[in-house]
Amino acid sequence: MKKASALPLFFGFCLTVLCGPLAAQDQQVRVPNFWDPKAVNDRPASVPDKIQFLASDGYPPFVFRDPQGRLTGFNVDLARALCQELGSSCALRIKNFDVLLAALDEEEGDAIISGLSRNLPAAQDLNFTEDYLKLPARFIVPADRAETFDEQRLDGVAIAVVAGTRYEAFAQRFWPKANILSLDTETEAREAVKSGPADAHFGDGLSLSFWLPSQAADGCCVFAGGPWLEPDYFNEGLAIATRPDDPERAAALNYALRQLQQKGIYRELYLRYFPMSFY
Repeated sequence: MKKASALPLFFGFCLTVLCGPLAAQDQQVRVPNFWDPKAVNDRPASVPDKIQFLASDGYPPFVFRDPQGRLTGFNVDLARALCQELGSSCALRIKNFDVLLAALDEEEGDAIISGLSRNLPAAQDLNFTEDYLKLPARFIVPADRAETFDEQRLDGVAIAVVAGTRYEAFAQRFWPKANILSLDTETEAREAVKSGPADAHFGDGLSLSFWLPSQAADGCCVFAGGPWLEPDYFNEGLAIATRPDDPERAAALNYALRQLQQKGIYRELYLRYFPMSFY
């Protein structure tokens, strides 16, 4: 869960390869697909007997504890589904985020499933799976302006962003003729659309998907346009990391991730934890 005189045409709307068909129960829910359906997906010759996952809790909806103190979340259920697909025994060990790399190196676990960035210097030599979730940027606008908002024509449009973020940097670079309102916090940027001077807010799609149906939003706003996944800004996604000397486990997990997508299990998990899709 980052940085033309003209914008590339394929950013700002949902690619066929990226977004699957609309969910049957809600025609507004788009489920992303990050795997090439034409790619060969043979089961690896070597599949691990067990996988000990490492993660940090307190990060809903990915890993957190329910009111009874039980671990739950998208990453928890995804890890369980991966093991079931591979026929491997499965366990999840919770560690503080800042010691996950050390725990992996000391073989306290086999794979980190906790949003570890590939760009960390200490993670450069790790084996990463393909991304199982990308975190796009999105626009929100007042609900009564959704049909007239055009993300390809933003000259003079007041866009609220959080100062010092990649969303601000992207907006300033690609929409120089827009009126960029740089505010101190996400709350201020959202409020600027809800009741203030902004025509739109450009920010993190995931967090906005939970804010829009909340009491704080009060039904004010909706997503407009499509997901933005511009390389060097928003293209780094969530992946699972294994030790440098363990490429076989990463390969097995990649196989299992593709299988979950093809069988519809990934879709089921996505809809369970992201009922308002951020794609």
